[in-house]
Amino acid sequence: MRAMSWPLRVLLVNQFGVNVGFYLLVPFLAGYLDGLGLAATAVGLVLGVRTLSQQGLFLLGGTLADRWGPRPVIIVGCALRTVGFGLFAVLDNLPGLLAAAVLSGLSGALFNPAVRAYVAVEAGDGRAEAFARFAVFANAGALAGPLLGAALIGVGFPVVAGGAAGIFAALTVAQVFALPARSVARRPESVWRDWRGVLGHREFLGFTVAASGVFALYTQLYLVIPLAAERATGTPRAVGGVFLLATVLSLALQVPITAWCREHWSPGHAVAVGLALMGAAFLPPLAAQRGPVGVGAVTVSVLLLSLGYAVANPFVMDLVAGLGDRDLPGTQFGVFYLVSGLIAAGASAGAGALWQTGWAWGPLALLGVGCAVAVAGLDRAGALVTATVSGSSR
Repeated sequence: MRAMSWPLRVLLVNQFGVNVGFYLLVPFLAGYLDGLGLAATAVGLVLGVRTLSQQGLFLLGGTLADRWGPRPVIIVGCALRTVGFGLFAVLDNLPGLLAAAVLSGLSGALFNPAVRAYVAVEAGDGRAEAFARFAVFANAGALAGPLLGAALIGVGFPVVAGGAAGIFAALTVAQVFALPARSVARRPESVWRDWRGVLGHREFLGFTVAASGVFALYTQLYLVIPLAAERATGTPRAVGGVFLLATVLSLALQVPITAWCREHWSPGHAVAVGLALMGAAFLPPLAAQRGPVGVGAVTVSVLLLSLGYAVANPFVMDLVAGLGDRDLPGTQFGVFYLVSGLIAAGASAGAGALWQTGWAWGPLALLGVGCAVAVAGLDRAGALVTATVSGSSR
């Protein structure tokens, strides 16, 4: 970290804290809602509203980051999550829980694209390396959060929610005092024209759709792969091993993998290879799904999926920021996360529907291969040439 600028160091620590606070609460939320005696429909409504509030408003958060500068959007987002998680600690009626869910989701829609836009601008030509370190801190937080939550849940969910709110309150205060402001380029164009420009950039939009496969496939680490691990071992405890293995691989290998890929491949080539590896991750369970061989198949799947994600993800972030209008990194991240969220949701719905039939693995593998071919085609056509985000955005 010492080689990085002060704002990037602040944002790395911020992302660790964000994921600690998020994963401290969210894995235990469904069980808490069910324990309140809410109907299953109401539980699904609260969880769905939180996700929809975040995924559906990413474009708004990115646009505000471009117009106001990323710093105030990050601060407001963390402050709103403080309030949202705080409401989970003190309210147990459905209207209050829905309000908490909306605020919690809206907060993520604000600070997620804003943070990435700030990193992209601050890192310049070192975007991929910065996002590699960003992923390490994010994964470390995702590992620490559930462990802390498990330690506190015995005291009660309100303590868990209050602790998560306290983390976001501390992050809000820290960013007010520690995160430098960055001026933004004045935009004479309307927001609508900015959006039309980004959505009308064919290379950017084509890459966004194809690269969304990275996140559609990686979300299966939370769906079909845990189900496969439980089926192979006969115990739900195996799910913890899946997450631990994936996190350890990221912490240990992400930075050297990105450095090697930067030296040997173009960003587009790295994304294509990563997608191909992620698609291949869904082939081993086709051979065996139970017993020791099934355990080995799941382990290989986790290895390939984590390796492919480590190869692709930093360069996806690099290209999202570097393609299109260099003064609209927030809007471009907003569009990317909106599109990738919709595609990931569709992939998960399809995989879930096919799980009981045993046919989920093949379509997921084909999704990875198809997206890899699409990105490779864009790269060969010279459509993925990036530029440093302009200094006027700093």
